[in-house]
Amino acid sequence: MFNTLGSIVNSSTMTDNVNHPKHYTKGKIEPIDFINANNLDYLEGNIVKYIARYKYKGGAEDLEKAEFYLRMLLQREKEKKNVITKRKEELDKRL
Repeated sequence: MFNTLGSIVNSSTMTDNVNHPKHYTKGKIEPIDFINANNLDYLEGNIVKYIARYKYKGGAEDLEKAEFYLRMLLQREKEKKNVITKRKEELDKRL
């Protein structure tokens, strides 16, 4: 059976493993809806995705994946801060 988007749906359980997998529909909002509503980027979205599903799919491995993306996000933010600090110091020297 196919849903309205053309994805295969298991007729015995009527689950949609492509558009609405069970491990993403356990909460009040699917992670993809939260991610889109808050304009999260790739790193932020993956953190939300893996945290939201770890109890229902990957367990500790999903938490490790979330940690991987969190570390990348932290590094990016630290690098941004360093760039801003350097620019400020350069401007201060000129004045």
